[in-house]
Amino acid sequence: MLSKNELRYTLALQRIPNLGDISAKKLLRKIGSAEAIFKEKKSNLAKIDGIGLSRLREINLNKQLEEADDELQFIEANNIEYSYFLDKTYPEKLKHCIDGPILFFHKGNIDLVGKRIISIVGTRKITSYGNSICQQLIEDLAPLNPVIVSGLAYGVDICAHKAAIDNNLQNIACLAHGLNQMYPKDHKRYASKIEDNGGFITEFWSSDAFDRNNFLKRNRIIAGLSEATVVIESAEKGGSLVTADIAQSYNREVFAIPGRATDKQSKGCNNLIKTQKAHLVTSAADIIYLLGWEIQENKKPKQTQLFVELDDEEKVIFRFLKDKEKEMLDVIALECNIPAYKTASILMNMEIKGVVRPLPGKLFQLV
Repeated sequence: MLSKNELRYTLALQRIPNLGDISAKKLLRKIGSAEAIFKEKKSNLAKIDGIGLSRLREINLNKQLEEADDELQFIEANNIEYSYFLDKTYPEKLKHCIDGPILFFHKGNIDLVGKRIISIVGTRKITSYGNSICQQLIEDLAPLNPVIVSGLAYGVDICAHKAAIDNNLQNIACLAHGLNQMYPKDHKRYASKIEDNGGFITEFWSSDAFDRNNFLKRNRIIAGLSEATVVIESAEKGGSLVTADIAQSYNREVFAIPGRATDKQSKGCNNLIKTQKAHLVTSAADIIYLLGWEIQENKKPKQTQLFVELDDEEKVIFRFLKDKEKEMLDVIALECNIPAYKTASILMNMEIKGVVRPLPGKLFQLV
């Protein structure tokens, strides 16, 4: 955890215009501390790979420390907690994101260590179909006790938060503004229940003006915190599709709920599936299977069957996996010359027969 003085300088570092989290991390790893960065000559900082003088022109120690002092006062007065990217408490999944924030703020009862974390996003104009799917999905996932992450917006976001509350699941709302406000204001009524089992996360300061561009930065945290992102409903364009793209860039799983070809609020999901940017899912069982989650952590091992009847396509996959320690679903499909959607079904049947087991990351191996 940072000392008060180092937190002060880290806040000042965060306030340098056009520096960005990727460049700030490079400086911190090379120089060692935020205070040392401000005391180092700009010419020396500019020599660090990927920095350059143009990123350093707006360093103004007095101005940025003055802003940091104001925010530090807000943090202390409101018992705001923070996470620094080099601390052990910084979320593990977010730590692996190159553009994850060097520092973010949170309040509530958040515990992400060793947890299954899944983000649920979608349109603000949710339909009755999307609302029903969202509630049922979270209810069916509840036995696995996942953490539900979303953005507190109208539509799919708030539906996911409410369903998490109803199923007593830890519930994280990522905000596109500081912790001194709530947007939309209507959702302030859910704040205490979210904080009871979960909380709020943001990288924005209390002094930051509300800006719709903040939603794009917020979306990378939603994607970065999570093992997988589920898009419930989305029009052809929308913020949830941006979140899905970011999740994919982080090598995270993306799932989409299909809808009718004529439904505007399903067009984005259908396109994600059509372009193979997301797995088609119709139930929690699909997510559990593709992520390799187990419902019972301490279940007794199954007795291995000595003789199992396999059909021709199962035999092809069996022979392929026999020479591999483990392999990804897409590779199995390609090498065995079987469509990916069909390969997933075949592997599920082989799992039921006790022949293969799923592993995280769409990997499979022989039992």
